[in-house]
Amino acid sequence: MIWNEAIECADREAMQKIQLERLKETVDYVYENVGPYRKKMEEKGVVPGDIRTLADITKLPFITKEDLANNYPNGLFAADMEDIVRIHASSGTTGKPKIAGYTRGDLDMWGECVARCLTMAGATKKSVVQVAYGYGLFTGGLGAHIGAETIGATVIPMSSGNTQKQLMFMQDLKSTHLCCTPSYALTIAEAAEKAGLSPEEISLKAGVFGAEPWTEGMRNEIEKRLGIHAHDIYGLSEVMGPGVSTSCSENAGMHIMEDYFFPEIIDPDTLEPLPDGEKGELVITTIGKKGMPLVRYRTRDICYLNHEKCECGRTLVRMSRVFGRTDDMLIIRGVNVFPSQVETVISRFSETLTMNYKLYVGREDNKDTFELAVELAEGLAIDDITFVENLRTRVDHELRSILGIGCKIRFLNAGTLPRSEGKAVRVEDTRKL
Repeated sequence: MIWNEAIECADREAMQKIQLERLKETVDYVYENVGPYRKKMEEKGVVPGDIRTLADITKLPFITKEDLANNYPNGLFAADMEDIVRIHASSGTTGKPKIAGYTRGDLDMWGECVARCLTMAGATKKSVVQVAYGYGLFTGGLGAHIGAETIGATVIPMSSGNTQKQLMFMQDLKSTHLCCTPSYALTIAEAAEKAGLSPEEISLKAGVFGAEPWTEGMRNEIEKRLGIHAHDIYGLSEVMGPGVSTSCSENAGMHIMEDYFFPEIIDPDTLEPLPDGEKGELVITTIGKKGMPLVRYRTRDICYLNHEKCECGRTLVRMSRVFGRTDDMLIIRGVNVFPSQVETVISRFSETLTMNYKLYVGREDNKDTFELAVELAEGLAIDDITFVENLRTRVDHELRSILGIGCKIRFLNAGTLPRSEGKAVRVEDTRKL
C-alpha cells in the first residue's frame, strides 16, 4: 500500500535532485520575503547563491522557537495575508502561541503528506476514518481530516471526547481507522471493554496515533485491546502538523516525507551535523511551503536517521522514535507545556503564593498525570479550608486559560520544598517513555 510510489520509492539520486532544486527555491523565496531570516543570513555572511549542494545547507542559520516568539504573530510569514487561507497555532514559552500560516498550496501539500501516512496504515478510498484528535487551532484534527479526504475515504470528524458516542459511530458506521492520541485510544479500548465489546465486534483495522510520547509497550497494549495495527505519526504545528513522518507496517522507524521536509541531525551542543544512526537534535527545513517556510528549524527533538531502504519498499529516510527533548518543554496529554508558563501564572498570585514550586508528571493506567506543588506565602496556612479551595479554583482557572489543560494543585506551607544552591529543578517527570 503506497500512495505516491514515484516519490516514496525514489532512488537516492532522484530524491536528492528534487531536494536540491526545492532547497534553492526555498532559500531564494525566504531571503526575498522574510525580513528576520534575511537579516540572519546577512549576519552570517551568506546569500542564496552560496547554496549549490545539499551539504551547503550547513552554511545557513537556524530558526528556533525563540524566533517564532520574537516575531509573533506573523513576522515569519513569507506570503501576504490575503494568500493565507488557514491559521493554526500551538503553545509558546511566554503564553503567546506559535502561529503557522498556510496557503492553499500548503494545504494541498499537507493533504498529500497525510494521505501517504494513512496509506501506510492501510487506508484506501473504501476506508472509514474516525478522527478523534481535537479540531481547532491544534493541527491534529484537521490534519488527519485533510489527509483522509485526499485519499477519498469517508471521514467522521468526531474530535476528542464523548467516548460513548465514539463507540456508537465506530460500530454503526463501521470505522476502519482511528486517528487520536495513543492515550485516548486506550480510553476508547477501556470503554469498549466495559460495554462488553470485543475487538471482533468492532471494524477497526488500524490506528494512526501521535501528539504525545508513547512506548512500544503502550503500542502493544493498544494493538491487543483494539485488535488493530498501531502506527506512529510525527509532526509539529509550526512545521506543518501531523504528517511529517509516519511508521509503516514494518514498525522500524517513521518515514519522513523528505521531498517536502529536509532533515538533519545535529549535536545540540556543537551544532555540527551527525551521521546516520547517531542520536542528536532533529532539524527540519521545509522545502515546498509558501505561507511560513522554515529553514533549519531546531525541533529540539532527539532521534536518529536511517537512510537504508525499508522492507516495505519505501526509500524515504526514517527517523527513530523521539527519545526526548533538548529544552524544557513537556508534552502532557498531547499539549505542549512549558514550566515558564506555570511560573507566569504563579507570579500573578504573588500575595498568596511564593515562586517555590515543582511540577510532577507521571503516568497511571497509560495516561499522563500532572500535578503542581506550590508553597503558600509566609503566614498563610493550608488548614484554612475555605481560603485554600477558593485559591485553588482561581489558580486552576488561570492555568487552564494559558495551558489549555488542568492539573492537580497541591498547596504547601512556606519552606516545604527543598532549596537549590544551583539551578532549581522544577520538573520531576517519572514517565518511562
